[in-house]
Amino acid sequence: MTDKNLPEFDTAIFAGGCFWCMVKPFDTLPGVEKVTSGYTGGDIANPTYEEVCSGTTGHTEAVKITFKPNLMSYKQLLQYYWQVTDPTDEMGQFQDRGDQYRPVIYYNSPEQKATAEKSKQELAESGRFNKPIVTAIEPASTFYPAEDYHQDFYKKNPLRYAIEEAGGRALFIKRHWPK
Repeated sequence: MTDKNLPEFDTAIFAGGCFWCMVKPFDTLPGVEKVTSGYTGGDIANPTYEEVCSGTTGHTEAVKITFKPNLMSYKQLLQYYWQVTDPTDEMGQFQDRGDQYRPVIYYNSPEQKATAEKSKQELAESGRFNKPIVTAIEPASTFYPAEDYHQDFYKKNPLRYAIEEAGGRALFIKRHWPK
């Protein structure tokens, strides 16, 4: 059953540490058409990877997810997001430290903002974590796709990707989100 009032495609923008590690969890979900690594939330146009890594541009590494709302809702994407980030660490994720790696949900509409805030509140009230949920919820700004070599990194560089994943993310997920 499809809702004729929903657009064919929508986008979600999530930051949660290195964007290399944020692509794969969303890339194979039903209804997800594309996951693009990039930069958002900063002060300069068209930043480079080196500029963002310097921590001086105000950007975060993020992913822009293009999805079909009839097959995958924004709320469902948020549920996956919480399960692949540490929502209690506001200055990085796992081995990735610094403002450019902070967890942020960037909303594209008042509806996304309300859904994200409700989802965050539900997670906070769940008791799953013994620390406060500090993931920021901010309005989306210009999203700049990262350089080509960063796109689909887990497919292009499986060994390097496995090393990144070994930096604590997989263990954290296993501990907090057992199947």
